[in-house]
Amino acid sequence: MGKFSRLGNELYNGRKSIDFVNRRPLWYAISLVLVGAALAVVLIKGLNFGIEFTGGTQYRVPLAASDVTQDNADELRAAIADAGIEGADTPVVTTSGQSILIQVEDLTPEASDSVVEVITSTVPVSDQISQDEIGASWGTQVAQRAALGVGVFLVLVMIFIALYFREWKMSVAALAALAHDIAITVGVYALSGFPVTPSAVTGLLAILGFSLYDTVVVFDKVRENTREFRRPGQTYSDAANLAVNQTLVRSINTGIVALIPIGAILYVSAVQLGASSLQDLALSQFVGMAAGVYSSVVLAPRILVHLKSGEKDIAEHENRAAARLRRADRYATVPSFAEDMPIANDPGSAPPSEDGTAPAPARQAPPPVTTHEPMGRGRNVPKTRGEVGQSGAAGRQQPSRKPRSQRGKK
Repeated sequence: MGKFSRLGNELYNGRKSIDFVNRRPLWYAISLVLVGAALAVVLIKGLNFGIEFTGGTQYRVPLAASDVTQDNADELRAAIADAGIEGADTPVVTTSGQSILIQVEDLTPEASDSVVEVITSTVPVSDQISQDEIGASWGTQVAQRAALGVGVFLVLVMIFIALYFREWKMSVAALAALAHDIAITVGVYALSGFPVTPSAVTGLLAILGFSLYDTVVVFDKVRENTREFRRPGQTYSDAANLAVNQTLVRSINTGIVALIPIGAILYVSAVQLGASSLQDLALSQFVGMAAGVYSSVVLAPRILVHLKSGEKDIAEHENRAAARLRRADRYATVPSFAEDMPIANDPGSAPPSEDGTAPAPARQAPPPVTTHEPMGRGRNVPKTRGEVGQSGAAGRQQPSRKPRSQRGKK
């Protein structure tokens, strides 16, 4: 931890820097590849919507308290899936109180009776099995209200960011980073094959706030650095990159602290408890938070700098900073050495011989010795009346000053 703390201190003070902003092709390419892969998974594999959205049949199997275990739930899941009943090949089996819930697609009466027979032959049922039909209209209403809530949330967030930072381009950059996080989360969810349930939608809505919170912190530091540039010749992109480096350790620490408990919930719900609503909630939050840390550090500041680079004031400031840098470094225009660059002869050296061998370097005459004669600044220099000698203080010949008693002597 000591090395990590020192690294954070060096990043904050600018002694070390990771270029998150200026490498525009690299970070854009990585983000486009991630989003493109997520969308491709959604289009090819599709989302596995639960019966809350598509409709289906739910069986409540009452059991003794000692029989409501995860082993019995797994056994029921395997037995129903292996029975070859149409519409029940991928059942969702969870424990609930003193019963086990089984959710399948819409079934015909004959298929429903077959499912009941499989249940009674697999586990010791303590009471009559209840059967409920779940319509898709409820899921449709949930999806519509969730979409409406997301739309209102995004509009309010954009207005808040624009008013707080007095910069609408920060709102656009934050919204683009948020869309990036949602696309990656949906793609990973489709790849996992988990059913899309109301819990998954709740987790997806929860990551919106986390992603925007981290992005707002980074943007606040960008505003602080760009309000008054710290170093002469610092451009807007340099100040924004410094802000990202200054908040990098904080973003990583916040992400790790948030991901550890979510990862623990995901492991327990998926491995220990089997299929449950907790795993749907935990998966969407885990992927969304990880993508939010990446987008707030890499994507959102890069988009902001890209949008700001078109402003006249920012462009003029960057031109002045570049000109100041060229004046400060007299070797800035000297080309770097390359293997195929032409070799010019030094002044005063002989040209190479015809056989390609380099001749001996020519002896150059020593530079002429220049004497600094006194200049009269527009008048004739008077003749010296006394002895003239070299003066160490003045750096040139000066009349030597003698005591009054020795001035007339030779």
